[in-house]
Amino acid sequence: MENKPIVAITMGDPFGNGPEITVKALHDPKLYEACRPLVVGDASCMEYALEVARKVSGIDLKLHPIQEVKEALFQYGTIDLIDLGLVEPEQIPHNEKDGKPAPFGVGACALGGEAAFQYVIKVIDLAMKKQVDATVTNALSKEAINMAGHHYSGHTEIYAEYTHTEHYTMMLAHENLRVVHVSTHVSLREAIERVKKPRVLEVIRIANTGCKALGIKQPKIAVAGLNPHCGEGGLFGREEIEEIQPAIDEAMAEGICIPDKKPTPPDTVFSKALGGWYDIVVCMYHDQGHIPLKVKGFVYNHELGHWDAVAGVNITLGLPIIRASVDHGTGFGHAGNGGANELSLKNAISYAIQLAKNRE
Repeated sequence: MENKPIVAITMGDPFGNGPEITVKALHDPKLYEACRPLVVGDASCMEYALEVARKVSGIDLKLHPIQEVKEALFQYGTIDLIDLGLVEPEQIPHNEKDGKPAPFGVGACALGGEAAFQYVIKVIDLAMKKQVDATVTNALSKEAINMAGHHYSGHTEIYAEYTHTEHYTMMLAHENLRVVHVSTHVSLREAIERVKKPRVLEVIRIANTGCKALGIKQPKIAVAGLNPHCGEGGLFGREEIEEIQPAIDEAMAEGICIPDKKPTPPDTVFSKALGGWYDIVVCMYHDQGHIPLKVKGFVYNHELGHWDAVAGVNITLGLPIIRASVDHGTGFGHAGNGGANELSLKNAISYAIQLAKNRE
């Protein structure tokens, strides 16, 4: 049992989908065969999520509130929870419609933002002290944490500051499609300005190291262009010529494998990646990487009116600790009714386990 990694999981925004998908994910006994999961959050929210899960899905699990990692049982059927006690039971709306749980209807608020922020700080602290082997985060609301006075654009920036990490990037992954970003949560205008050789080279290096951490011995990396047709020789922009190509040349001189030896047109690079040409794609800005990943991982069943799959994992590369996350939002409009999909969380936990084992 001792050689199974301890994975600390944040509950996410208490009024979002985190509590219920955590319950659903930890209902799978296979997770306990692969790791020792530990939730960080609030007992009041987790108890309510368990109540909803029993009513909606017939899931019957128990909660074991604790204060320290050493108190955890790590037994299937019991959810170990480090209870921060930030949300009182009376602060959770108990809505019902036609005798069934209904969405909270709370949305982004300072209480939810403060609680979600504190859960993240706690798991970072546990990982930095080596009390846990990996961390996994449920969704928080950027609006809510800013309402609470914590001015970050997301999990990635919180982790970077609290781990004192200067060089990092976000990786999204679903099955054989992996993407990393030169920039993420900035305006498109600013994203274009950030396409500079030093940053592009830095992200190529981080992508190479990140793939090796996943067990890929000789990663094949594609570097997407910024402009249509990679600028068409300068007709549609010169970033490929002046910034991206020099970064590629230097990376290849270091022994990094970039099969195309030049920027790859962004309208074809992802199809080629899905075809196995590359192990990872370096993207120039947020949506260039997020859109193809979510087109592949998010599957909506129009006939039945629900999501068949909400898959994909968000991993922060370059940190001294392991962080994987769901690749979806808080789902405020639906949270609390027991209908949230846990697949992305289960995928994130699997990635965290894989990264932890490769560090041994």
